[in-house]
Amino acid sequence: MSHPTLSSQEVARRGKELYEKSIRAKVETEENIGKIISINVETGDYEIGDDLVATSLRLRAKQPDAALWGERIGFDAVYAVGSTLLRTAQ
Repeated sequence: MSHPTLSSQEVARRGKELYEKSIRAKVETEENIGKIISINVETGDYEIGDDLVATSLRLRAKQPDAALWGERIGFDAVYAVGSTLLRTAQ
């Protein structure tokens, strides 16, 4: 879903920045590798689970108009089509 005040580029920039600067060190644990994280780019709140839709819905239950960014913990992409997901540096 799009957010009314942020462009998709701004949502991506904020999401990546939040993940790298303040979230990654907390969540990139052995039990979370490969799971999905959805991040509210305005508040920094996040949800972790096995499904992008489920984690996004949990965040939207708290703030329906939230601008969300999704990542696969420990990998370079959420999904891969026609190739494999690559692990990020450990």
